Amino acid sequence: MAPAASRLRAEAGLGALPRRALAQYLRVLQLYPVLTKAATSGILSALGNFLAQMIKKWKKENCSQKLDVGGPLRYAIYGFFFTGPLSHFFYLFMEHWIPPEVPWAGLKRLLLDRLLFAPAFLLLFFLVMSFLEGGDAAAGAAKVRSAFWPALQMNWRVWTPVQFINVNYVPIQFRVLFANLVALFWYAYLASLGK
Repeated sequence: MAPAASRLRAEAGLGALPRRALAQYLRVLQLYPVLTKAATSGILSALGNFLAQMIKKWKKENCSQKLDVGGPLRYAIYGFFFTGPLSHFFYLFMEHWIPPEVPWAGLKRLLLDRLLFAPAFLLLFFLVMSFLEGGDAAAGAAKVRSAFWPALQMNWRVWTPVQFINVNYVPIQFRVLFANLVALFWYAYLASLGK
């Protein structure tokens, strides 16, 4: 009977693992909100770039192409130092500036995000990535000229419904995480615009 009880405890432990991980995440999120969102953003951004490279490699017939280790590292840096903290403070600002009781708050929040934050954040993305790739100001400007407008149009198509849900229905402490999960695929798209 002891092996069966041991197996049941082990199975319960496996089932409890996601609950324990979530509880730990929520505890750390409450204690260190900016750092937690920065770390989550860095990890998921790096994973998005890694997935983009894997997809590119899988699509090509020559699968001997090596993965660029620097890509996930650059995305991790961007996610940790820019995406997590900037998103955290932007959502707080938006909540304070356009509280839910304001008429048309949902639409106003969406317009603020789509028309102000998205273009500025995308511009920052291209400039920082150019710098992290070793480019100079001219390379960054060239990247912005060639990729900014198509990327912004795609951003508006992909992120507008996501951000409508995020800024209106997702609790504020989970907005960065929600956006990061969607961004996993968005960063894969942005990475495909790169080299």
